[in-house]
Amino acid sequence: MIAIIDYDAGNIKSVEKAMEHLGQDVRLTRDAKTILAADHVILPGVGNFGDAMEKLNRYGLTSVIREVVEKRIPFLGICLGLQLLFESSEESPGIPGLGILKGKIVRFDEREGYKIPHMGWNSLHLQNEGRLFRGIPDQAYVYFVHSYYLKAEEEQIVKASSDYANRIHASVEQDNVFACQFHPEKSSEVGLQILKNFVSIRKEEG
Repeated sequence: MIAIIDYDAGNIKSVEKAMEHLGQDVRLTRDAKTILAADHVILPGVGNFGDAMEKLNRYGLTSVIREVVEKRIPFLGICLGLQLLFESSEESPGIPGLGILKGKIVRFDEREGYKIPHMGWNSLHLQNEGRLFRGIPDQAYVYFVHSYYLKAEEEQIVKASSDYANRIHASVEQDNVFACQFHPEKSSEVGLQILKNFVSIRKEEG
């Protein structure tokens, strides 16, 4: 069973539909017991960093997410879900993130020819042998929608990067924690393969 954490963020339903398309048993939930009983857990979402952290705290989900990580259940953050895993965001100064991974979320530089938010298809540079990208060719295209991007503190956790005005750390992996700034559920066959790869990761492997 795959638990998708429901914390009133945008875009959660499209992730649910993508996983159902892959034939998965999906539960959209904020119930701690259901989340901790899952084989895989996904934290999707679009929206404001500070608002999202307030909701995770209000629903008691921050401690549940930490327990998922401690239990080594494969965990996937998508878009805002990636950003929340890190320590802070320039979008919401003074509001700490989950701090499960080291790094910060920063706003794109204003550069001529680059619109913010970054919205559309960009290629990925694959590195450090990420398990989400098994069978995915280097420079494959995926779909992004974001105004802020990740600067991870530790380069070795970065499994894919992309360029749009700045170098974006587009996907990270550490132990059982995986995250993508882009939207695999909106990234056609490449995205579906990434989601299949995530589902194929077992707790012992994570």
